[in-house]
Amino acid sequence: MHVFRPQRSQHQALDALAFGICRMKVNYIVDCDIRGFFDSLNHEWLLRFIEHRIGDPRIIRLIRKWLKAGVLVDNQWQATEVGSPQGSVISPLLANVYLHYCFDQWTHWWRGHGAHGQVVYVRYADDIVAGFEHAEDAQRFLANLRTRLEKFALTLHPEKTRLLEFGRFAASNRARRRLGKPETFDFLGFTHIAGRSRDGRFQLKRKTRRDRMRATLQRVKGELRRRMHDPIPAQGKWLGQVVRATLRITRYRPTPVV
Repeated sequence: MHVFRPQRSQHQALDALAFGICRMKVNYIVDCDIRGFFDSLNHEWLLRFIEHRIGDPRIIRLIRKWLKAGVLVDNQWQATEVGSPQGSVISPLLANVYLHYCFDQWTHWWRGHGAHGQVVYVRYADDIVAGFEHAEDAQRFLANLRTRLEKFALTLHPEKTRLLEFGRFAASNRARRRLGKPETFDFLGFTHIAGRSRDGRFQLKRKTRRDRMRATLQRVKGELRRRMHDPIPAQGKWLGQVVRATLRITRYRPTPVV
């Protein structure tokens, strides 16, 4: 997995997903959304997971205190019986531990025992996308995943979790059935599109989500207004850095696939 680990980044997660879609037999995508993940972590399950690797009771007590520290809401202290507050320095690590045991290990087992075709999945924190060769595998995985997560007090968002036809042959398969273009899906701020290159071959395209782009442009506009009295070269240098960072990843360009 690609989050909160040394030398792992969002860009690597995006490239891993692109490689799976372009190089493996992916025809269906399951776009998973865990409802209120950070607010739903069960403390007792989390501590049991941590005890698998840490035997020092002092560390366990310290982590329990972190979890029970509470949060300030409108300057009022509230107890935290479940969840790990986002913004806490330890929350990302604890979230990764939780999903490692309740999702990663199970998915690795499921891929070897429950799938009849190729399976690829990428997780970045609680953002999860899985690709499947067969529709039956995708449907069974989604049903099994719901049951698995419910065991650990987590639920999939019923509206944001989707199964869609997507991959190298999705457009031609849907055209043969007189359906529209393949649906798109979002992952780590980018909309993924099953497109075509100029010579008609499959090409996975990515573009920044519209809401993210709109918010970024508003921030840039405000910052330019604040810098309006800076020297023009200084403004140009800053704006160039912003543009390069924003457009660093726009699409994945592998060797064309027939």
